[in-house]
Parts: sequence; C-alpha cells; structure tokens
Amino acid sequence: MNSLLAFLSPLLPFVASLVFLLLFLEQISYLKKKRSVPGPPLVFPFVGNAIPLVRNPARFWEIQASLAKSSGVGFSVNYIAGNFIVFIRDTELSHKIFANVRSDAMNLVGHPFGKKLFGEDNLIYMLGQKHKDLRRRIAPNFTPKALTTYTALQQIIILKHLKLWDQKSSESSPKPIPLRFLARDLNLETSQMVFVGPYLGEKVREKFRVDYNLFNVGLMKLPIDLPGTGFRNARLAVNRLVEVLADCAEKSKVKMKREEEPSCLIDFWMQDTVKELEAAAAAGEAEPVHTSNYELGLYLFDFLFAAQDASTSSLLWAVSLLDSHPEVVAIVRDEVKSIWSPESDSLISSEQLLEMKYTQAVAREVVRYRAPATVVPHVAAAEFPLTNSYTIPKGAIVFPSAYESSFQGFIEPERFDPDRFSEERQEDRIFKRNFLAFGAGSHQCVGQRYALNQLVLFIAMFCSLLDFKRHRSDGCDEIAFNPTICPKDDCMVSISRRCPRFPNLSL
Repeated sequence: MNSLLAFLSPLLPFVASLVFLLLFLEQISYLKKKRSVPGPPLVFPFVGNAIPLVRNPARFWEIQASLAKSSGVGFSVNYIAGNFIVFIRDTELSHKIFANVRSDAMNLVGHPFGKKLFGEDNLIYMLGQKHKDLRRRIAPNFTPKALTTYTALQQIIILKHLKLWDQKSSESSPKPIPLRFLARDLNLETSQMVFVGPYLGEKVREKFRVDYNLFNVGLMKLPIDLPGTGFRNARLAVNRLVEVLADCAEKSKVKMKREEEPSCLIDFWMQDTVKELEAAAAAGEAEPVHTSNYELGLYLFDFLFAAQDASTSSLLWAVSLLDSHPEVVAIVRDEVKSIWSPESDSLISSEQLLEMKYTQAVAREVVRYRAPATVVPHVAAAEFPLTNSYTIPKGAIVFPSAYESSFQGFIEPERFDPDRFSEERQEDRIFKRNFLAFGAGSHQCVGQRYALNQLVLFIAMFCSLLDFKRHRSDGCDEIAFNPTICPKDDCMVSISRRCPRFPNLSL
C-alpha cells in the first residue's frame, strides 16, 4: 500500500492540473456558445444545472423564462449534464424551430434523453418523406367515423371512473382525495380501450399499468442506465409495453382480414394496412414500410405517451380551475343540461358534443392556460441562425416553450377566460400562432381533436354528475412536473353525486 502511494504521489499534481484544465476548457466552451445571451455566467462542472432542474423543474424553467423576457431577446441559455441548452420564450422564434424540423436543422426529440428510452425508430424522430408517409397512414385513425367510435368508449370509461371517485371520496370523507393517480388511471384505461381495446386481457392491463408507471417515473430521472435505477427500469418497461402493443397490432390484422367492423384505433389503422400487405404478398414484394408488428407497437406507444400524460394534466387543471371559477361551472351545467340528460341513459352523440360550444371553449382555455407539455425539446443537427445576432451551436438542446407562448398575444392572458374562444371574440383565430399546446409544423399533434374530445366529455360529465370542492392549501396550485404539469398537491378534492342516479351507458 505504501509503495502504491509512493508511486502515485508524484502523479497527483499532474492529475490535478489535468482536471483543472478540463474544467477550464468546459467553462470556455460554455461561454463561447453562450456569448451575450442571458444565462448563468458560470456552470457547475460536468453536471451543470441538472440538479436544480431535477429537484424543481418548475422553478428552473421559470428562471429561464424570466431571463428571456427581461432581456428582451426572447430566449436564454443554460448547461445541463454536458449539454448546452437554449430556452425559447418568444412565440415567433418557437415557430422558427417548429418549422425547421429536418435532418440538417432541428431534430425533434420529445425528451432530453428520449432516444435512450424510446429507441431510434420512434415516430418522434422521423423526418422528411418517411415521416410524411407515416402521417398519411395515421390519418384514417382520426376521421369523423373513427372519432365517433372513440367518444362512445371514452364516455363509458369516464363514467366508470367518476363512479369510483365518488365512492372513494365517500369512504374518505371528510378528508379529500388526491386526483392525480385516479385521473392517470382513467386516462390509461381510456387509452387502452380506444387504441387497442379488445386485444388486452385484464391481467395484461394490470401489468401494462405497472410498466407505464415505471416509465413515468423514469422520465424524471437522470439518464443513469444501471441496474436498479429509475431510468433503467423505465427503458425496460418501454420494451415490454412495445411488445404488448405489437401483439395487439398482430391480432387486429387478423380481425381486419375478416373485414369486421373496426372497434378501436388500431382496427381503423389496419383496415388499409392489411390490404397493402395482401397486395404486396400477391405481387411477391416485400412488406411495405411502417407495417411490421414491432413498428406498429412503437407507434402505438408514441400515441399512448402523447395522449396519456397530457390528458391527465388537463383533467387535473380542469378540476382545479373549475372549482375556482363557479360561474364557469354554472354555465357548463346549463349548457350540458339543455343538450344531454344523464337520466336518458344515452351516450352523448358526436352532434351533441359539437353543440356544447361553451364547454369546448372551457376545454381549450384549460389547455391554453396550463399547456400540459410546457417545452418541446429539439436538438440542433447543425448550426442554426435563430436571430440575426445569434446562431444556435450544433448539438445544443433547444426548448421552445408552448407554455410561455400561451401568455403572449391573448387579451389578459393571465386570466382564465373561456369566453376568449367564443364566436364573438375569436381569440383562437386572432392569436392562433400563440396557441402552441399541440405544437406546430410537420410534427403538430395529429390526435388533437381526440384529445380535446376527451377533455370536453370529461368536463361535461364531471360537472353534470358530480358536486366537487377543492381542498385548498398554501401552494396547492403551484406547478409540479409528473412529467407533464399538474397541481402541486395532486389536486385534493371532495366529491359527491349530484344527479339522482348515474346513467347506464353502453355501446
């Protein structure tokens, strides 16, 4: 031992010098990329500000937004775990990023460490013609006929869970119940039923729920891919989820070959796919791209990820905002009552859903006021001229903020005001470029009509069937990331049935 120390002692000054040199070069590299853009003047070695981001992401992004706004340039910079980042607050600069998603400019990543979780072949990372071809194949999933099929399934699942919430609140009384995990379970079952409904058994559904929770937890962890870590658990869970969804795609192909009526999203998707596969087989050609079970499993997981967490966020904020705006609840209840009655035991039709103009406005305002995915990560594939005076360096992670755009342009944007989306005011058209909750450009959310239908149906049924009271405490409505945003206290409420009886809904 002494001989080893004697050997190493002369080397210590050289090792220390090397470490200091690396730290110095790291700071110089950061400052060279930063230039005069607002951001921290120095960063912590190697990890940068990753720890503050993980500990309190809401505060981290709030500081970045404040720097971007106060400086007047509309963006700011920072350094996270070896990555130089650019945060964009200004709406027009965000549009510039969304409009330049291509191989030689901006690459959408969805999550800073997304490729390690989702794999390289996910829909999120597709570019050019390959992406266009897949979007074309996805289009039949969101036709009026398909959406009508989904709204029936959505209502049945929403009703099932509202009954459960009522029961849990009654058992917990007088203590309130937290809605976050209950809303997550509601949305997960809805996604399962709408996307692959008849192809998941009960045991598989439970495993699916556990794995999706592991994935959710891993999204908020540092990308340490070692056994037992949250990130490793999430990556393995994604693999299992994709396998399950691939099996569902295979079963749907069998059903659609029999030309049966589609009953879920994957069925609508497979209607044309099986015809293409049969034509290719008859001609002795290879299977068309985007049609293998594994690929379809990946794309279905993309849909699940996009729909699940964003919808959970919107449901929670809807409850919180409705509770603090009883005048809005009263108008929603009057409107729904004039169109649909729980006592009718009938589903809300697509036509009735369209008649609920005010409830639709409430849903849009919830999404504007609390955009679920606050930032949309991209990576600069090459140097990118953001403004006349600043070029984003190659390899930087760029975060255009849908959340910050929602508070620009709109009249009194800090105020929750569904009437801004009325026919009279039409702020959704006047300030269309500021409404970025569903993204923009070639990767704009293809399922936004489905997502809004889910929120409108939930608001209509929640307000009509239940009385509710938010349990408010200091900081309860501060923003927490899980991974999309939700109230800090998990939305604590007390619930009771307000209608004479719950409706009996069936397909």
